[in-house]
Amino acid sequence: MDKFNIIVLAKQVPDTRHVGKDAMNADGTINRAALPAVFNPEDLNALELALDIKDRFPGSRVTMLTMGPERAKEIVLEGVFRGADGGYLLSDRLFAGADTLATSYALSMAIRKIGQVDIIIGGRQAIDGDTAQVGPQVAEKLGLDQVTYVEELLDINSKSVTVKRVITGGTEIVKAPLPCLLTVNGSAAPCRPRNARLLMGRKNYEVPVWTVADVGADPAKCGLSGSPTKVKKIENIVFQAKENKRYGSEDADIAALIEELAVNHIIG
Repeated sequence: MDKFNIIVLAKQVPDTRHVGKDAMNADGTINRAALPAVFNPEDLNALELALDIKDRFPGSRVTMLTMGPERAKEIVLEGVFRGADGGYLLSDRLFAGADTLATSYALSMAIRKIGQVDIIIGGRQAIDGDTAQVGPQVAEKLGLDQVTYVEELLDINSKSVTVKRVITGGTEIVKAPLPCLLTVNGSAAPCRPRNARLLMGRKNYEVPVWTVADVGADPAKCGLSGSPTKVKKIENIVFQAKENKRYGSEDADIAALIEELAVNHIIG
């Protein structure tokens, strides 16, 4: 029976629902200490896809990979408690302040160090940047085929993977050769919860931490020094309605609402 080595790219992100005046440092980087940290939502969908493959093909291995400060070990542990076999944290002051280019470079170097991989899976994008660039950039740096906006795994074997992906106006079925990289939408299957047995059995799991030197990366391509993108400003935008109208439940009221929506080209 086939079995697969799977790497899940995951990120600990600041909870963007709680952005305040202290969210940004003077150098344009995010002040992560000022914001609660959460598991990036779409990376959880990616983890579930990886665990589903592991369930289908016993003997497959799921490895978490993340980059961040020491507390980002929580992301690897969360993956382990849900069914992953282990993982690695990239943590080094030289990694700090990385944009998507520097982040994808660091992750690609770590994947090269890990070695044989059949499939890399990550969330479509992170809620602290919304760029959807890291996954595709990792694939390019590793010379792998990639499929983005994945919603469902249809088939996988030792040579290829077939998935359903979301496109504008519908979906399409894509078959890609292995090894490849997938990015997963939030509309994919939600991740299973922590497993009590795994939590008790692996609560003392020690997450290996790799530095720039450990993965053989060029410091000039890491962190701020390797990041051409600079953040100018971070702010919390709250939309407020300037006016509102009330309609009753009578047929005439509903007809009037539909007519107004159509006249304003909101519908139709």
